[in-house]
Amino acid sequence: MDSNGASPIAPTPPAPATVTHKDPKMAAQAANDMNIVRRKLTGYVGFANLPNQWHRKSVRKGFNFNVMVVGESGLGKSTLVNTLFNTSLYPPKERKPPSLDISKTVSIQSISADIEENGVRLRLTVVDTPGFGDFINNDESWDPIVKNIEQRFDAYHEQENKVNRMNIVDNRIHAVVFFIQPTGHSLKPLDVEVMKKLHTKVNLIPVIAKADTLTDEEIGEFKARILADIAHHRIQIFEGPRYELDDEETVAENAEIMSKVPFAVVGANAEVSTVDGRKVRGRRYPWGIIEVDNEEHCDFVKLRQMLIRTHMEELKEHTNNSLYENYRSEKLIAMGRKQDMSVFKEVNPAVKQEEERSLHEAKLQKMEMEMKMVFQQKVAEKESKLRQSEEELYARHREMKEQLERQKQELEEKKTRIEQGRPLEEKGKRKGFSLR
Repeated sequence: MDSNGASPIAPTPPAPATVTHKDPKMAAQAANDMNIVRRKLTGYVGFANLPNQWHRKSVRKGFNFNVMVVGESGLGKSTLVNTLFNTSLYPPKERKPPSLDISKTVSIQSISADIEENGVRLRLTVVDTPGFGDFINNDESWDPIVKNIEQRFDAYHEQENKVNRMNIVDNRIHAVVFFIQPTGHSLKPLDVEVMKKLHTKVNLIPVIAKADTLTDEEIGEFKARILADIAHHRIQIFEGPRYELDDEETVAENAEIMSKVPFAVVGANAEVSTVDGRKVRGRRYPWGIIEVDNEEHCDFVKLRQMLIRTHMEELKEHTNNSLYENYRSEKLIAMGRKQDMSVFKEVNPAVKQEEERSLHEAKLQKMEMEMKMVFQQKVAEKESKLRQSEEELYARHREMKEQLERQKQELEEKKTRIEQGRPLEEKGKRKGFSLR
């Protein structure tokens, strides 16, 4: 009871929210959003420790990374790989005499090594393509490379189809470092053709090899021409993904890395002494020293940062979720298999009710349209019959009117004859036979 003696009125509970949308997918998404209840925790639960659990599991299991290097001989592919991972993965190559016969096809060589850093183990596999671009006629020289990438996809797909999938070995190529000759002009036709064959199957990372042969101005102009060629031929190169939760520092770091593409790199394993007594990895020239790890001298640090330190998992994730899935889908479709999209529908009562309501509304709308069409057809038929009856009545009316006009005219003539004293019928016009 309040001060006036009236009973307090209980608050009316809010009506259940309903979702109305013409698009069933959008309605389903809205229904899902309605089912998400956000609550603020009043105490510590513990699921914030999930990243630490994932970290321990990943460190215990180890990581793997497969990279392919593509480019002509003499561009420093082996040296750059050794420089990237700071290990002698590639032994020094033996100098072959000029008289030795050179292979007529592109061969595929794979080298794997287990490396460890601060307790983290990495199984590194480098796939080299010796002989690429070394022939007078390089037509179809990219076929062994493309076939090797597809064979790795097929091997992974075959492992997925086995009964036991606990120990699947991922041999798919996660990144292709494509070496471009430091000509300073633009991409060669062979480079364009190979990149067009590869960009839908692998993460393509273009680099300018032996960038110390070009000046800073020449490198800037060369990069602009390469990017223009890539855009003109619609070649997709790897770009770091952007996430909503990234802080400003991460966004700026990714933008700085992508601004260096294609990376102008210099590889060197040997250490040299600088004027101030520092030991650095680089190359000594009569005019000075090129430091590999100095960002003012080349883009090696940015390449290593993207390839290893910041985007290695993104490269593997994009390979698995996008490139491999597209290849797998095309392969299954070519085999005549079709995807039943109903298997992806979640069993959610609210979503199901919303879909049924949408289907019912569509059915009612269809029935209403059919009834309107039948009604319009009946009305059209009735109007046609009415018009036909109207025309018949009008013709009959006109005929009766003409008949009345003729009778009136005959009566007028008879009246005139009577007034003039003439017989109503002339003798010559008497019809029939007479006995008189």
